[in-house]
Amino acid sequence: MRDFLLLYINGVRHQIHAHQARMSLSDFLRRELGQIGTKIVCSEGDCGACSVLVGRVHEDGLRYEAIDSCIAFLFQLDSTHIVTVEGLAKAGSMNDVQQALVDCHGSQCGFCTPGFAMAMTAMQENDCSKDADSMRTGLTGNLCRCTGYVSILEAGLTAELAEGDRMDVLYPSEPMLQDFYAHSAEDIALIEDSTPPLLKKLSSPASISTNGQGKGFAASRVLCPVTLASALEVLREWPQSMIVAGATDIGVRVNKGQALPETILDLNRVKELEQLGVVDGKLVMGARASWTEVESLCRQQLEEFYQIVKVFGAPQIRNMGTVGGNVINASPIADSLPFYFVMDAELELRSAEGSRTVNINDFYQGYKKFDLQPGELLTRVTVPLPDEGELLRLFKVSRRLDLDISSFTAAIRIRLDGSRIAEAALAFGAVGPTVLRARNTEDFLVGREFSEATMREAGELAVAEVTPISDVRGSEDYRLQLTRNVFVKFYLEHQPDAVLL
Repeated sequence: MRDFLLLYINGVRHQIHAHQARMSLSDFLRRELGQIGTKIVCSEGDCGACSVLVGRVHEDGLRYEAIDSCIAFLFQLDSTHIVTVEGLAKAGSMNDVQQALVDCHGSQCGFCTPGFAMAMTAMQENDCSKDADSMRTGLTGNLCRCTGYVSILEAGLTAELAEGDRMDVLYPSEPMLQDFYAHSAEDIALIEDSTPPLLKKLSSPASISTNGQGKGFAASRVLCPVTLASALEVLREWPQSMIVAGATDIGVRVNKGQALPETILDLNRVKELEQLGVVDGKLVMGARASWTEVESLCRQQLEEFYQIVKVFGAPQIRNMGTVGGNVINASPIADSLPFYFVMDAELELRSAEGSRTVNINDFYQGYKKFDLQPGELLTRVTVPLPDEGELLRLFKVSRRLDLDISSFTAAIRIRLDGSRIAEAALAFGAVGPTVLRARNTEDFLVGREFSEATMREAGELAVAEVTPISDVRGSEDYRLQLTRNVFVKFYLEHQPDAVLL
């Protein structure tokens, strides 16, 4: 195993050793490299001032996406290329996005401006649609405290990234890919001298031990395997390892004072966990599949889930956050879980000894408690798609539309036989310590007429099954009323003559 991480920053090669591996990317950029164009405000991934581009190996090149560097750790970024706002300039000149921000007066105090420049460049890099709605959606992860959005949006709509300003031109990928695919220092030297280059091979796994080096760092290890088998062996040897993929939640907790554990198992280069597709009428998602990838797939294959996923965090968070992380985080307000519950999703759990499948309705045993044994890893989530003719709605209530934690979530799936309900599945989030399947209300609905009166009565029964609390996102009474209302809303949304305001 390598005893260092390898990444490039603005085209410059860096080997990361010891305690640096556990630093956030933003801290490394600012404190170690002095690249202070990456700004820090919220340290939660909410404001986007710290946005950078990360280039990951994709097919025969690097694909660049915007991420929040304040909640990304260096150990997640082995074999990647990071581009900061300093790296956008070519021969000292701004790129077209930066120039458009200047020309359109797209900043006031300017503190947020580097993050906007990075997010817009990422949109241009990925050839995103250039209309007002798409631009607003693409910038939901960036906040301007001075409220200068009109001029910022104008800059985004007018900018046209020149071919010479694209990442693969500014920073040719082939030398970096050769480096990433090398197995050892000897291979690296051979690649540099060889013509033609060596055949591409997956780079070796990395194991970094801090040995207590660095102020405030205890002895610890970070393990970065490249295969599922080796990841499971790590878990066999160190079953108490913290498993990290997207780290969008862990990063926030660390920034708020929580320490990383002694042993970390990073899954960012285990390609076997990135499976994503529709197979035999089922949505199959590897635990490492990102929410950006799920969003793209569901836009074509599952519109109802797409409507939830597209307001799942912001682009920078969806680019890092993973399917498995949302399940294992075990939050009762996780936006994906009600859908999984009503569809009877199955979780594939694997260890070095073998694998088993658990229905998600049997997985959670209490607040942040679930049926995952030491040495086991969530590897895949399989969700049956709704049958043609089934009625499915997913609901999310939050104080603002974008980039907000849910105050209430729900999923309702009903199959009709004529005008009567033949089957019902109901799940609610943010109304108890876990996502709740309302079994008594489901039993009540089966065999009854699908009518507003029936759904109102069901809402009253469901209230007796939930146990919400009052917190900053809503009172107990508010959540109880939402539980009632969601049944009526579901009914009205399936009436062709209904007018919803």
